[in-house]
Amino acid sequence: MSRVYNFSAGPSMLPVPVLEKAAGELLEYGETGQSVMEMSHRSAAFEPIINETQVLIREVMGIPDNYKVLFLQGGASSQFAAVPMNLMTKNRKADYVLSGQFSTKAYKEACRYGDCKTVASSKDDNFSHIPAIDKSQLRPDADYLHICMNNTIYGTFWHTLPDSGDVPLVADISSCILSQPIDITRFGLLYAGAQKNVAPAGLTLVLVREDLIGETLPGTPTMFDYKVMADNDSMYNTPPCWPIYMCKLVLEWIKNDVGGLDKMKERNEKKAGVLYDFLDNSRLFKPCAEKDSRSIMNVTFITGDKDLDAKFVKESAAAGFVNLKGHRSVGGMRASIYNAMPPEGVDKLVEFMQEFESRNG
Repeated sequence: MSRVYNFSAGPSMLPVPVLEKAAGELLEYGETGQSVMEMSHRSAAFEPIINETQVLIREVMGIPDNYKVLFLQGGASSQFAAVPMNLMTKNRKADYVLSGQFSTKAYKEACRYGDCKTVASSKDDNFSHIPAIDKSQLRPDADYLHICMNNTIYGTFWHTLPDSGDVPLVADISSCILSQPIDITRFGLLYAGAQKNVAPAGLTLVLVREDLIGETLPGTPTMFDYKVMADNDSMYNTPPCWPIYMCKLVLEWIKNDVGGLDKMKERNEKKAGVLYDFLDNSRLFKPCAEKDSRSIMNVTFITGDKDLDAKFVKESAAAGFVNLKGHRSVGGMRASIYNAMPPEGVDKLVEFMQEFESRNG
């Protein structure tokens, strides 16, 4: 069997050591006589798994004690509604920065629940950069300011966080969680779908400051109430048991094999640097995101010729570099180089791109 280099934007590849450990424990976890997939979430066998995952994520991410860690379902998209239902409760106002498709979807969903304002947008430039914020546009009585920290489709990232003052900052970190250290105290709430850097699809993580939960909009479903989930240790109903177990293995890999998030950041910046350095000097390929907004997780690029882009995607797949086709709103190509992508995967991709350029440039 030969594994390909999977550049999918999500669900993405998982670390090989994690897959190997999960495979070894698939039929029986420890001495339980059963797979994690078969365990009751209320059992004595599963309780240590979810508890250890909670401890690990707090340690690896440096999450303060006054933040709740919730293991939920529904994907990050469910949080587009859950966030306003839980946080837009005092003044029924929220400010949003539109830096891509997902922040736009979050804004449109939140508009169903209160007065939402777009305070900055890079839509006119096809979201090729993080928009500048005019602080005079931020409302001091907003219940929160929302951003999408890493924009998967467009390959951009917030390298400098906005100053929201006393207004809680909320961020979708689905495609950059665990890629580098984050100062949790800068945020009131962080949320992420797990299927890019954390675990298989099915788990959604929410990190929320305790003082922000406890009051919801009228009619909020129980399953969307953060306090209910926090009070029940994320087990009000059956949680996504297998993805939580996989999350534990990924966190162990980051802590023990990689050496923590500082080392992970170094590794990711080096990988991205190799690819961006080639793109900046290529005669054929051109990067899409502006330099000061570039993501180290998702690298978008084009040739400028749609037929040539299609040829590259087809030939790269045949060579073992899969899922490089860009999103339809950008076109071209996108290399998602999440934590699990080994450095040699990026090196080999660049070698293939150099060879393709020599034949087609």
